[in-house]
Amino acid sequence: MTQSKAAITGVHGYVPEYILDNAELERMVETNDEWIVSRTGIKERHILKGEGKGSSHMGAEAVKGLLDKTNTSPEEIDLLICATTTPDFVFPCTANLICDMAGIRNIGSFDVQAACSGFLYALTMGTQFIETGKYKKVIVVGADKMSAIVDYTDRTTCVLFGDGAGAVLLEANEEGNGILDTIIRSDGAGLPYLNQKGGGSRYPPTHETIDKGMHYVFQDGPQVFKFAVKNMADISAEIMERNSLVGDDVAWLVPHQANKRIIEATANRMGVGMDKVMMNIHKYGNTTAATIPLCLWDYESQLKKGDNLILAAFGGGFTWASAYVKWAY
Repeated sequence: MTQSKAAITGVHGYVPEYILDNAELERMVETNDEWIVSRTGIKERHILKGEGKGSSHMGAEAVKGLLDKTNTSPEEIDLLICATTTPDFVFPCTANLICDMAGIRNIGSFDVQAACSGFLYALTMGTQFIETGKYKKVIVVGADKMSAIVDYTDRTTCVLFGDGAGAVLLEANEEGNGILDTIIRSDGAGLPYLNQKGGGSRYPPTHETIDKGMHYVFQDGPQVFKFAVKNMADISAEIMERNSLVGDDVAWLVPHQANKRIIEATANRMGVGMDKVMMNIHKYGNTTAATIPLCLWDYESQLKKGDNLILAAFGGGFTWASAYVKWAY
C-alpha cells in the first residue's frame, strides 16, 4: 500500500497594485536600469501602500483566492502556517491575522521565521501534519512586506526587494504524488552578513537604534552571494542525488528569486537547462518567503500531473532548504 503523501492541491498569489520600476529608483538613488538588470535580473517590484497595511493583508488575499479557486470553505481548514520575515506585529502572529481576515476560525495557526527559506521550512512542517493523518487540509503561506524594512537611500539593497504573498493548500495524496522529500539547514554564523539588527530583544527600538538605521535590512552582498551560490546549489544537488534524479528527470527548478546569477549557478550545478527554471524575479524582485509560491502561481498553467519539481531557497540566518515535489494535478 502506498503511504499517503502531502500534496499541493492548489496555489494562489497576491501582489500589490503599485509598481516600483527601475526608472523610479533612478530618481531616488544613484543607480540605473542597466546596472540593476545586469546584476540582479530585476526590472520592477510591487509595493504595498496604505496606512496600517502589513504582510497579513497580502497573505489574506492569497488565502481567500486559494479557498475560492479550490472550492474550499474556511471551515474545512485544519491548520495555517505563515512564513514571514516581516510580521505585522511582534504578537499576535501574522498567521492569526490572516485567519481572521479570511474567515478561518478556531484552528491552530502560527508563524515561521527562516528568512527567504521560510516557505520551504513551513512546507516541511505542514507536510508532517498531513502525512501523519493529524489534519486533512493545511494552508502554507509565504508573505512579506519587505518595503517596510528597506532603506530607500541605500542603493545596494533598495533595488532588490518587493512585497507579495503566495499560498498553497496541502492535502493527502494516495497516488504517489506530492512532497516526496525535504531538506532544511541553517548556520547562525551567517548573522554578520545578512540581518536586521534592530527591533528584537537584543536591540529594542530606541532613538539610537533608529538613528543608526538598525531597523533596515543589512546585506554584505559579496559574502551573501558566495554562500548562496554554494549552499543553494549544493542542497538542490543533494536532494536530487538522494532521490536518484538527474537533470533530465526534472521538469522544473523552482528557485528562490533573489538574484538571476544565483539561480543560473544552481541550475548549472543540477544539470537543468534555463528553459526548465521558473523565473519571475524581473517583475516581482525578491519577495523573501513569497517567491516560491508566487513562482508556482505564475507557472501553474504549465505544470502537469506527475511533473518532478525541485524547490530550493537560501536566506538570512543563514538558512537554506530544498524540496522534491511530484506535482499532483
